[in-house]
Amino acid sequence: MGIRLVLVALIGGLIMAGPALAQQKAAAVVEDLSAPVAGIEVFDFLEPGRVITLPANGRITLGYMQSCLRETITGGTVTIGAQSSAVSGGKIQQEQLKCAANLALGGSQAGKSGAMVFRRGPGTGKTPANVPEPSVTLLYTAPVFAVEQPGELTIERLDQPETVLVYKAGGKLFDLAKAGKPLYAGGIYRAVLHGKTTIFRIDPGAADGGGPLLLRLVRF
Repeated sequence: MGIRLVLVALIGGLIMAGPALAQQKAAAVVEDLSAPVAGIEVFDFLEPGRVITLPANGRITLGYMQSCLRETITGGTVTIGAQSSAVSGGKIQQEQLKCAANLALGGSQAGKSGAMVFRRGPGTGKTPANVPEPSVTLLYTAPVFAVEQPGELTIERLDQPETVLVYKAGGKLFDLAKAGKPLYAGGIYRAVLHGKTTIFRIDPGAADGGGPLLLRLVRF
């Protein structure tokens, strides 16, 4: 009986880890899809080497997280690369977005515990030196969070006191533009989901609300 319980636990852990591993290895995210494609859905994270066959007039929009390249591809066969797609028999339009920072998390930030709280001292007007360095800067005030599985998402501002925000996050992506109030331009925040933590900054010149996914994406 003991061995069976261990096997069940291991299998369950692997199933739960599947989406997380896919996100960590992913090069691109599917932002939009105009027609059904077998095995592909909107907001899927795609690894390099993945091959997608589009219908003749089918259109897919991809966002590449390392290069901050946004592609709209119509028809043909699409092979996902590390920085961009290779397209055969179709048309591709590429848009280079001006990301403020790399969208991929550094190993020093991913998965850290969120136990410590850093605050700005009253009246100082400055961010304290002990606030963790953000791993991504967003250019819109409504982040989109990558969700491995449903759970409680907490968002806490670190550079000055504010009410901690708590949401029930579900789906593949949780969009703060649809689910809650936007954050504040210039703020530094910590998000925690399933014990994983990421620190991010909203650019001081960030546009209000939602915008292109690549300019708002937060990964754990």
